[in-house]
Amino acid sequence: MNKNDLFELTITDMGTGGEGIGKYEGMTFFVRDAVISDVILARAIKLKKNYGYARVEKILIPSPDRIEPECPQHRRCGGCQMQALSYEKQLEYKENKIKNALMRIGGFPEEELDAVMEPVVGMEHPYRYRNKAQYPVGYDRDGNVVTGFYAARTHCIIPVEDCLLGVEENKEILAVIRGWMEEYGIPPYDERTGDGMVRHILIRYGFTTKEIMVCLVVNADRLPAAQELTGRLQKIPGMTSISINVNMENTNVILGKRTECLWGQPYITDYIHLRKTGAPQEFELTDTAVAYHISPQSFYQVNPLQTEKLYSIALEYAGLTGKESVWDLYCGIGTISLFLSQRAKQVYGVEIVPQAVEDARENARLNGITNAEFFAGKAEEVLPEFYANSGGAFAEGDGTGMECSETDSETREADRADMRHPDVIVVDPPRKGCDMACLLTMLKMQPERIVYVSCDPATLARDLRVLCDGGYEVKKGRGVDLFGMTGHVETVVLIQRKDT
Repeated sequence: MNKNDLFELTITDMGTGGEGIGKYEGMTFFVRDAVISDVILARAIKLKKNYGYARVEKILIPSPDRIEPECPQHRRCGGCQMQALSYEKQLEYKENKIKNALMRIGGFPEEELDAVMEPVVGMEHPYRYRNKAQYPVGYDRDGNVVTGFYAARTHCIIPVEDCLLGVEENKEILAVIRGWMEEYGIPPYDERTGDGMVRHILIRYGFTTKEIMVCLVVNADRLPAAQELTGRLQKIPGMTSISINVNMENTNVILGKRTECLWGQPYITDYIHLRKTGAPQEFELTDTAVAYHISPQSFYQVNPLQTEKLYSIALEYAGLTGKESVWDLYCGIGTISLFLSQRAKQVYGVEIVPQAVEDARENARLNGITNAEFFAGKAEEVLPEFYANSGGAFAEGDGTGMECSETDSETREADRADMRHPDVIVVDPPRKGCDMACLLTMLKMQPERIVYVSCDPATLARDLRVLCDGGYEVKKGRGVDLFGMTGHVETVVLIQRKDT
């Protein structure tokens, strides 16, 4: 076979990124925009020794699960991989993705997983669910300013005025910013040359409060004609925070280290633990709702209704009665920590981003929560350091971030014992999973239960293998779909010490 050859291909599986998979003359082909049971006319676009990549030239026999995508840009935009697959089959795919990773990478027997894994939790409305969007900015071929998303596996911007996964307010915000850039000659950033001004537009939306945040990521120390821009954006209902983030580095990382508020508050407020009222984006607070201040650099789950379901499962798996000490690793702005604190004796959160730690402490104060404490640093460094140095008395600068007087030293020593041997550890790491030093320290601390929240089934399977080889066993697990129309899925797994 040669590049650009045409051939008939039957799609028999889907890959981890939502691409169709089929075999032709012994070679495995990966085909974007193809779904299971499609029979297609494929064109080879990249060939390796035993596998290749192809594109759909024509659908000869559509899959019975194929549907018409709602977004006209679905084939060009790199954001959604699965719009052509019915939502029911998307959930089935994600359930299988978790199971297959646990079997193939973690070595867990299929019968064991069938006994402990619960059905994936889907969405009622798999569109308009994102409370955050990041739009790259550039020029089109005619020199017009465009905003949108990158085409798959490229940095070519596909103009998208209204992403159907985001809120409708984004469209008006983008139009205002493009108009302002055109009028005042504010150039987009060119990553090839390092010239230009506006790199990305970050928009956050509070589904409960209806508050809006706009942050322009800029390749400069200041923003020209900033007052003119903020004056226009202020007119949009719900506008609460307008800021710039300075990123002058030659990097693919979107946000820089410094953020300056131009107008309004440096944050918006939103809640977790809501009750659905009916229509999309319409919620009401429950008695146990937790408020969060969210800044441009805060990690905050993008799907509020499904996040509540995700954290509720984590809370259920933690089995808290009010007497437990809990470590929450990779805690971000305290989203899970504060959720857990309502049923725990004490929660200790660890997060690498200092601003997120400050946000977590502020969020605890905001909700009147006094049994949650937060530490800045890498979980793989803070936890081992604390465990290694926790034999002596509390003292300023001992690495724990705590100090006490003689009158309460006995209480703090009891707290130290709880921290050294917690009842529960909850971990919600980034896509790369947990560092080995962190996993080994968790095993030394010997909590009764570990609740692992994961955004990547592959690294979840790898880490669970280490923990289960260290004396734990999987008791429950469940996928939660936070990212409809994409190949991503969140998973919650409860593992328990075998001797408990």
